[in-house]
Amino acid sequence: MKRFIHIAAALALFGAAPALAEPVGRTAVFTGLDKITARITRLEVNIGERVRFGTLEVLADSCSKRPPEETPETTAFVEVFDVGRSLADELTAEEDSREPVIEHEPEQIFSGWMFASSPGLNAVEHPVYDVWLIDCKMVEPETASPSE
Repeated sequence: MKRFIHIAAALALFGAAPALAEPVGRTAVFTGLDKITARITRLEVNIGERVRFGTLEVLADSCSKRPPEETPETTAFVEVFDVGRSLADELTAEEDSREPVIEHEPEQIFSGWMFASSPGLNAVEHPVYDVWLIDCKMVEPETASPSE
């Protein structure tokens, strides 16, 4: 319920459409920076799904983009969790049976609104990774060919 109130307040504040439900197929597009390797990764996160980036999991709860005739702004409500181990670490631990795999709860390191026009306004603060919003897009559904 708390998340719903935050979403409703932000939609009212930024003049978004009154409908709160997100269209099916909406995707938030992020850029992720690994500060150690200087590698930049494009992350496409479907609303309600988690995507792994290094030791982080990015969850987009909503994403909206103003129409072209209005002042451009793309916003997303995002939660970022640090799971402590990257996928490469987990695969290495599985291969090397001597190293025990330590399971722990993911730590939430960010929860809030991100704005594509102001990436530094609400940034993910992590010593190794940066994540920021760049766009929202609709994934076009695959159309089935009509049967004759």
